[in-house]
Amino acid sequence: MTSQSAAPPPSGPNPVAPPPAGAPGTSGAPPEEKKETWGSFLRFLAILFLATLFVRSCVVAPFSIPSGSMLPNLMIGDYLFVSKWPYGYSRYSFPFGVIQYDGRIMGSLPARGDIAVFRYPGPRNEDFVKRVVGLPGDTVALRGGQVILNGQPTGRERIADFIVPVSENSPCRPLGGDARAITDANGQAACSYPRYRETLPDGRSYEIIDQIIATPERCAGMPIVDPCRADNFGPITVPEGHVFVMGDNRDDSLDGRFPVSENGVGLLPLDYLQGRALISFFSTDGSAEWLLPWTWFTAARWDRLGMTYP
Repeated sequence: MTSQSAAPPPSGPNPVAPPPAGAPGTSGAPPEEKKETWGSFLRFLAILFLATLFVRSCVVAPFSIPSGSMLPNLMIGDYLFVSKWPYGYSRYSFPFGVIQYDGRIMGSLPARGDIAVFRYPGPRNEDFVKRVVGLPGDTVALRGGQVILNGQPTGRERIADFIVPVSENSPCRPLGGDARAITDANGQAACSYPRYRETLPDGRSYEIIDQIIATPERCAGMPIVDPCRADNFGPITVPEGHVFVMGDNRDDSLDGRFPVSENGVGLLPLDYLQGRALISFFSTDGSAEWLLPWTWFTAARWDRLGMTYP
């Protein structure tokens, strides 16, 4: 009786199980793609809005300069970023009045000499920009235009005039004294303002414009004239919870020297502070037209981009 041997294995490649239907590289139907829906689009817009609101409220916000009260450091048509964190957060830190509460969160005092943006404390819903000169407890006075802080006169040095080319948004506004309309080296109309370097007792310095030096002697017979009131002010003591602010263009600024009832700022409550001027990101002389895009470039003051503020 003979034994039967096992059948030899089949020759050739090993058999492979067929891939499942729909797998890549097969002729099956591709996986179904998710379609964009209105719900997902609206969710994206909501996230974008909240992110923008957070950055604008808590980190940086854009601000444009509408007046010449802060010449020579800020010009009409300057656009700058304002840092929101240095002074903490109040209800005025948030746009559109979306959050309402009293007081400040993470509040801290500005430094003397800071350029601060704040909500106007009067009836107008506007933002202002001025320089902080006095802090709570400080005694502030002016005599002949010179600031006297806690009984100590600030340093004041006459330097070269500030020349401003006349443009669509920057007219010449000489108020008297040494300020005057001129023709600059390029043959263009310009305005020349007397410029000074002011130095605070702590050593911080910056440039100011003082068009009219209204000394007490010159103002003896006319004490209610604005230059006389502005250049010979106080002394006052800044109360707790407030700061004293002034414009750098001293004779063309309604600031802490004038009460709110006269369209000034008066003593500014700390809660109205919004932030500190950080850096310029654009500046225009006002000659651009929206429908003529090339004028956006010819109107730009390129030399003012990236400026920081002392």
